[in-house]
Amino acid sequence: MGVSRRAEQLGEYLLNQLERLGEVRRYWVAYSGGLDSSVLLDALAALRRQAVTLPGLGQLAAIHVDHGLHPDSAAWVEHCAARCAELAIPLVIDWPDSRPQPGEGIESWGHRVRRALFTRLLAPGDILLLAHHRDDQAETVLLALLRGSGPDGLAAMPASMQIGAGSLFRPFLDLERAVLADYARHRGVRWIHDPSNAELCFDRNYLRHQILPLMRSRWPAMAKCLARVARLCAESAELSERFAAQILERVRGSLPGTLSIAHLSTLDRPLAKAVIRLWIREQSLQPLDSHRLERLCAELIPARPDANPLIQWPGCEIRRYRDLLLAVPPLPPIPDGKALWWLLGERPGYLDLPTGLGRLLWEPLPEGWRGGPITVQIRFGQRGLTCRTRGGGPRRSLKKLFQEAGIPAWLRPRWPLIFRQDQLVAIPGLGACRSDPAGPVAGMLRWTDYPWQHLWPDLACPLVMPG
Repeated sequence: MGVSRRAEQLGEYLLNQLERLGEVRRYWVAYSGGLDSSVLLDALAALRRQAVTLPGLGQLAAIHVDHGLHPDSAAWVEHCAARCAELAIPLVIDWPDSRPQPGEGIESWGHRVRRALFTRLLAPGDILLLAHHRDDQAETVLLALLRGSGPDGLAAMPASMQIGAGSLFRPFLDLERAVLADYARHRGVRWIHDPSNAELCFDRNYLRHQILPLMRSRWPAMAKCLARVARLCAESAELSERFAAQILERVRGSLPGTLSIAHLSTLDRPLAKAVIRLWIREQSLQPLDSHRLERLCAELIPARPDANPLIQWPGCEIRRYRDLLLAVPPLPPIPDGKALWWLLGERPGYLDLPTGLGRLLWEPLPEGWRGGPITVQIRFGQRGLTCRTRGGGPRRSLKKLFQEAGIPAWLRPRWPLIFRQDQLVAIPGLGACRSDPAGPVAGMLRWTDYPWQHLWPDLACPLVMPG
């Protein structure tokens, strides 16, 4: 079938693709303003005007992310807003407030921030539509091949997958870009021309403009063949993942989201790698490249229990503590030695901690309150301290209490310690340091929004009034 004829039928093709999805609460379109997403948005709007019976189409909305990387990005936002207004489609615009981490490329960073946005935005029953096509898939397969990827990478972009509470779907993945371009010409669709798409310093652009045209002239069916490679690798990766998922349940650690090194060590290397890759993806972290994965298996897993090895890449750190393998966001800097002063009263309150360490919440108990407000100090990285966590019990070192609670040494300097009149009085998650005899509980201190909350989800402690 000729390209023009196929373009005429693109609307019907799209409808057939969407009908397979069943019940949908709302469709979202990832709308960059470029050719591909502009065609997708126009075709959806045309289906809506035709009053086709398709669940979720009446709630159609678009998402545009302004990464702020090009001087014309504000004009692109205006274009997308104007086009959505013409089509009477609500538009959500997002401006990421982060920047690429050290060692992270622009493309990888953009993918990460968009994924985080989509994860936050999608509700149960929502489907995010992306306009990737067969030529995009061919580029992705070749890039993965040149980077030495295995079946997971060569599977390239899946047609559908879960993302957050909703799911993602690529309805054009079996169409060539020429079909979308022909549709745009016939329909008079306006789109943004991003000049960065012609910059050959980017690997994808170099493939698109220099390599793929030569390959296509020799092998006209190249894109179709590479799409088949992606499907076959996806099938292989799915089988591997199903088996790895069964093994993953057997090697989980004692803390949520951790792995048991003792159990992991019993697996042969290929199976251990498959389990670790699935474990990383399960926690919505950036994928682990083959070099770091090999280091993890060769260096971190067999390390001594008291060692402090580290494998890190943008957005994630893999650490070991005792028998546990832990995946955590990059640790924030250790706060300086200055104390934070906080006045606690008869009403609830909170205190933001420095360097991304979350906040402390104060929940007073009226029956335990005596006298006026209490002034406390919050300090970090203090050593040589002792604490009596049971009235009448012995005083024990802070190091011993952390060890008994299973808190790794690399987290302890970032743990807030509560002082009153230069005396340690409370440690979130470990308890109150009681005087003897101990007074009544004045309230609860709760630590929230810290980077490792998935490991220790509830860190609270009472604040005891002096006896």
